[in-house]
Amino acid sequence: MSEIRPIVKKDAKRIALYANNREIWLNLRDYFPHPYSIDDAHEFIEMVNGPGPNKIFAIANKEGFIGVVGIHPLTDIYNCTAELGYWLGEPHWGQGHVTKAVNMMVDYTWKETKIERIEAGVFDFNPASMRVLEKCGFTKEAIRKKRLIKDGKLCDEHMYYMLRP
Repeated sequence: MSEIRPIVKKDAKRIALYANNREIWLNLRDYFPHPYSIDDAHEFIEMVNGPGPNKIFAIANKEGFIGVVGIHPLTDIYNCTAELGYWLGEPHWGQGHVTKAVNMMVDYTWKETKIERIEAGVFDFNPASMRVLEKCGFTKEAIRKKRLIKDGKLCDEHMYYMLRP
C-alpha cells in the first residue's frame, strides 16, 4: 500500500539510491542531475521544504520512500494551471504506486489549491507514463512534434491535462 507524505531528511539516502538511475533521468528534465548524489538529495529536500509554490511529496510504502510526486504551479497568465511531475524508484515500477500517488496528488490539488487545470508532458518513448495519466482520468491534448531534446535526441512531447471537476 502506497501513500504520499512530506519528504523528510531521513529520505535522503533512498532518494539518492533511486534517483541515481539513467532510466529515471531519461524521463525528466535536464536539471535533474545524473549521476545523482547524496548532496543532490540533501539540496532537493531543502528545496521542497523551503518557501515556494511547489507542492512536492514523497511516494512511500511500508519500506519508506520510493518516489516523488508533485505539482508545480505556473505563473503570470498561466497561474490557474499547475504542471504534474513524478518519478518512482525502478524496483517499484509496474506495481500501481504511481497511479495511486497521481490520484492522491490530483485530489490534494483540487482540495488545497485554486488550480483549475493540471497538465503533464510525457516523452514519446514513455508509454508507461502515458498509461498512468490515462488511468487517472487525464486527456491527451496534443502531441507536440520534435519539441524536446533529451540525451541528444529530438523527441515528441505528449501533453495531457485534467480540469477541475
